[in-house]
Amino acid sequence: MSQQPTYWFPAKRYGWGWGIPSSWQGWVVLAVYGCLLVAGSVVLPPDRELGLYLAFVALLSALLIAICWIKGETPRWRWGK
Repeated sequence: MSQQPTYWFPAKRYGWGWGIPSSWQGWVVLAVYGCLLVAGSVVLPPDRELGLYLAFVALLSALLIAICWIKGETPRWRWGK
């Protein structure tokens, strides 16, 4: 009996990448990402620490993409069904 893997982030119907989360784990990852972005903008104000803030956002975004790559469907160009 083969079991299909459960993806946290399904592929988008059109284009390349992932859509909105399809499981609670994906929503938690997305919520933590958003909370860390808000906390980072408070701790590292962009008007005073722009370079450090941009590096923080880039690191968080790279981590989110890595999680989507590992726990999501394989990304490829999709043109509908």
